[in-house]
Amino acid sequence: MTLTIRAITKKFGDRIVLDHFDLKVGDGECVALLGPSGCGKSTVLRLIAGLDQPDSGIIYIDDNDMTDVPAETRRIGMVFQSYALFPHLNVRENLELGLRLRGKKSRERNSRVNAILEVLQLSQQAHQRPSQLSGGQRQRVALARALLRDPLVYLLDEPMSNLDAQLREELRPELKRLMLGGIHPVVYVTHDQQEAMALADRIAVMCCGRIEQVGTPRELYHYPATTFVAQFIGRPQMNMIKLQQGWTLGIRPEDLRLGSVGLPCQVVSSEWHGASQLLLINCEHGQLRFVCSGEQSIEPEPRVSWSEAAEHHFDNQTGQRLN
Repeated sequence: MTLTIRAITKKFGDRIVLDHFDLKVGDGECVALLGPSGCGKSTVLRLIAGLDQPDSGIIYIDDNDMTDVPAETRRIGMVFQSYALFPHLNVRENLELGLRLRGKKSRERNSRVNAILEVLQLSQQAHQRPSQLSGGQRQRVALARALLRDPLVYLLDEPMSNLDAQLREELRPELKRLMLGGIHPVVYVTHDQQEAMALADRIAVMCCGRIEQVGTPRELYHYPATTFVAQFIGRPQMNMIKLQQGWTLGIRPEDLRLGSVGLPCQVVSSEWHGASQLLLINCEHGQLRFVCSGEQSIEPEPRVSWSEAAEHHFDNQTGQRLN
């Protein structure tokens, strides 16, 4: 099962939201769409789901052109940011509704709902309404509903953005076990790079309706194709030094060294994060971010340096990678 998006363009009025957008998601592959708000991530999902129509381009599931197929017959399993549960129905009723609308008999509905409730550890909440559930439980109900659709493709639109950090960490392995690594393509929309790098096989970094780069998390981190990707992937973001030779030098904060050799510098602030600390330092190239061990002591007159192997070079005008 594959999902192919070919040369999709979408406009809202005079504004181009997607500009000749291309993407292919393979069998059992999870591709995360990662980028800032307004870059077109959710629009891609709506077009795949059939909730919007492209102005041009084609969407295939396997070899079938789905561009003009109605949303209700596309067999898409979609999980939204807002859960979209019916507040007057309990958990079991929320899960049974889609099966009932698709004409499934009572015995099959009960069997399948019971199985998914057990897998997601929601059996004890089966008769509770959404308002009686925690955020993590509501999100699991939304996941269960998508799983019950027998979809050809899974679409997840920031499904954990409403959860606190601890709940997100708890749900990631569960999400990966249930929806990722199977036979279906998965498109996962997020603005959280940590989430994308933890869950996705590949990441498509988007900016202004276009894909800047597609690659594995490791490829994007070590070999960013543009200055945008270089600064979007990695926290804290990569230091950029604009040089007169016509190119930009990028150094990741964790690749800097502070000691007795290198450029004279001054530490202007520090944040202790336990195992690490983030320092802001001033030198002749301006202000740089530096990540080091939380136990590292700072010399009275420190110097900053880095190895040549840690350098990333980009064209000043185009932002494209040079090395």
